[in-house]
Amino acid sequence: MAFTRQHKEEMAKQYAKWLESSQGLFTLSYSKMKMVDINALRAKVREAGGELHVVKNTLMTRVMHEHGITDTHLLEGTTLLAVAFGDAPAVAKALTEATAKSEIFVVKGGFLGRNVLDAAQVKALASLPPLPIMRATLLGTISAPASKLVRTLAEPARQAAAVIKAYSEKEAAPAAA
Repeated sequence: MAFTRQHKEEMAKQYAKWLESSQGLFTLSYSKMKMVDINALRAKVREAGGELHVVKNTLMTRVMHEHGITDTHLLEGTTLLAVAFGDAPAVAKALTEATAKSEIFVVKGGFLGRNVLDAAQVKALASLPPLPIMRATLLGTISAPASKLVRTLAEPARQAAAVIKAYSEKEAAPAAA
């Protein structure tokens, strides 16, 4: 299918928009792809907060060069591009789970910022916990010393209150007898 110059310019603008608004890009190669397969993969990627597109390698390479990404060897051969708009590890996880059982799709690598990732690094990224869990872990780590400090400062007052209560119960017990 031949594209007009205007259509290619529109495609390049769309590629640039994806590159600027994404947290990460992941590339896959495919063979003997059927629409049923790609629709299932697109649904999984969409659930993870991304999009999946077939891209024109020469245009995507040009756009990446314009944005300072010079290592574009992942854009060779047949290329599906997964764009992670939110949580990049979640999209990487969706891709690795979908491609683990599939002979149609193979993860080639990805891009996080200007860094190029190979397939093993994408798999490692996919093994990270989801973003809400990472945030909760970080918050727990940050708040633990503050919680311990509050408990330490409150302990002498708690002990003094316990001693006063014990004396009041001790004095009330003989008076009742």
